[in-house]
Amino acid sequence: MDVLKEKGLTPLRVILGFTLLTTVLHYTHNVVRAQDYPQLQGISVLATQIVVAFGWVLFTTFGALGYRDYRNGRYWRALAFLLVYSLSGLASAAHFLVGTLRIPAFWYATVFTDALSALALWIFVCWAAMRLNRVSIVDQVLHNIDVGH
Repeated sequence: MDVLKEKGLTPLRVILGFTLLTTVLHYTHNVVRAQDYPQLQGISVLATQIVVAFGWVLFTTFGALGYRDYRNGRYWRALAFLLVYSLSGLASAAHFLVGTLRIPAFWYATVFTDALSALALWIFVCWAAMRLNRVSIVDQVLHNIDVGH
């Protein structure tokens, strides 16, 4: 299990840092300039702003929980939280389902950097899950007993 912390913690921190940066930029622009994005018919700009802000906080909470659990050796739980967090990047791509984006290039690019961060997180989760599957059940149980779970 040590390989997950030894080899995984630094890449996870980089991915989470990148995800945090790109989603802060994109989601903030979505809230501040919501009227510049395609709107769902029947949903007000204010409602959109509230949902976007709440969504970012909710997704980011899952990311923080995933990081905490990963750092504390609760890997499967951490990976589940991290997969939920990755949805913050995928949600950005939903703009294309609603209409054409007519926003400055920098903000347009954040849709793609959000998706890239989600992909990086999925790759990391797959790598960690494959590593976990290489450890016997007995070793996992003994590890959990050692760390007090």
